[in-house]
Amino acid sequence: AAAVRILGLDPGLNHTGWGIIDTTGAIHLGASGVFDIPKGETAARLAHIAREIEAVIKTHLPTVAACERVFVNVNPQSTLLLGHARGAAICAASLAGLAVEEFTPSEIKQAVTGSGSADKKMIQAMVERLLPIPHHPRTDEADALACALCLASFL
Repeated sequence: AAAVRILGLDPGLNHTGWGIIDTTGAIHLGASGVFDIPKGETAARLAHIAREIEAVIKTHLPTVAACERVFVNVNPQSTLLLGHARGAAICAASLAGLAVEEFTPSEIKQAVTGSGSADKKMIQAMVERLLPIPHHPRTDEADALACALCLASFL
């Protein structure tokens, strides 16, 4: 199979996680991190997310992207803001020419941990085990890599 470079995204209005993995038979970590979004007007924050993702795509040249489907939160306002952040991230990836695959939280948990009800700590631990990462990944970074790993499991 052809090598695929996957960009995993975990968009948020305060912190947006990202991760690049390469699938060449085995799966390898390319790069990963978290953008801390400056406080301010929503539009400026969304533009910041889009610009950062655009920069990651230019630097690392992924061939496809993966993102978590939005879930309805207890708080409708935070669900709406998360939707905005996802929109900015997905739009940036799409404008860069990437197809964006979306997965539910339970699909991602199932693919990475084998359990659709795994918690954040379990996801972090499995991401660290599956992708030897030289540092302990932040939650948003681990979630972004988990999205990428989920897509890789379907390739």
